[in-house]
Amino acid sequence: MSSELSAAAVTPAALADRSARVAARLHEYLPVTPLVRFDVLSEDLGAEVLVKCDHLQRTGSFKARGALTKLLSLTQQQREHGVVTASTGNHGLGFANALAALGGRGIVFVPANAAATKIAALRRTGVEIRTRDTDAGAVELLARRYAEEQGLIYFSGYNDPDIIAGQGTAAIEILEQLAGTGLDTIFVNVGGGGLISGVAAVLKQHLPKIRVIGASPANDAGMIASIRAGHIVAVDAAPTLSEGSAGNVEPGSITFELCRDLVDEWVLVSEAEIGSALAMVIDTEHQLVEGAAGVAFAAARARRADIAGERVAIFSCGGNIAAATLATALAAP
Repeated sequence: MSSELSAAAVTPAALADRSARVAARLHEYLPVTPLVRFDVLSEDLGAEVLVKCDHLQRTGSFKARGALTKLLSLTQQQREHGVVTASTGNHGLGFANALAALGGRGIVFVPANAAATKIAALRRTGVEIRTRDTDAGAVELLARRYAEEQGLIYFSGYNDPDIIAGQGTAAIEILEQLAGTGLDTIFVNVGGGGLISGVAAVLKQHLPKIRVIGASPANDAGMIASIRAGHIVAVDAAPTLSEGSAGNVEPGSITFELCRDLVDEWVLVSEAEIGSALAMVIDTEHQLVEGAAGVAFAAARARRADIAGERVAIFSCGGNIAAATLATALAAP
């Protein structure tokens, strides 16, 4: 299954079509994650709240989808020659999982401040890890430069049509799980924009009236700042519980225009709101999600007045959270 989309030819319709075609192939390697009603949250928000539980995906994150889609687009010779990526954890784990499934040699560049538990999980996969003492956005540029110099294929966590189409397979599953019923609004965490671009492209093709709301931590919201500026900008980020979405948007990323055109509204949430959302999911559903997923839950709670009476989906993007991070989140005022 070779890549069918060049960056220059990326449109929402083309992405949605590719997501539909690749979904069945991914099911050979990845499970379909549940779409379930969260009863207590539904009652609290006065809306029917359905949660896409990609925190239950293999590797604990939606990132397994895009990485596998990208690796499937390469020849075995290309895989064996070597592929490179940069990651704060979840994308790297998806990358390693794809290599384990299909074979090949991989290198993951990791910022030194990435969660220790995720780095440890990466080490257990056997991929080569190169740590760089800089922020996530800068590490992406270093990794891409290394791949170019060595003649290796670079896997962006979001700035790649195959990666975006792979993430969009989650929305293909959502449509199948809805079984012809409607959906008014969906909340999705936004870092580099790959997830929300893929999900929105698919959902808006089939549910054109759906409202797509992008959510980011106020401490680290590079995409939102870029959308507001009208071009990609770098922000001075502060630490956030949503470390899985941390980092500035890569210059020239195709996700900028996709987010600008597909995302209807944007929400910024505080660290206290993220921590409260994590506690709510644990207390009411007894499920463990990470900070990036907590951002989407927090955004839905922040917009309760706007979604009352609606049928709403929340994309729970990952469940890889360290005990120390969870303790910090739950202790927040």
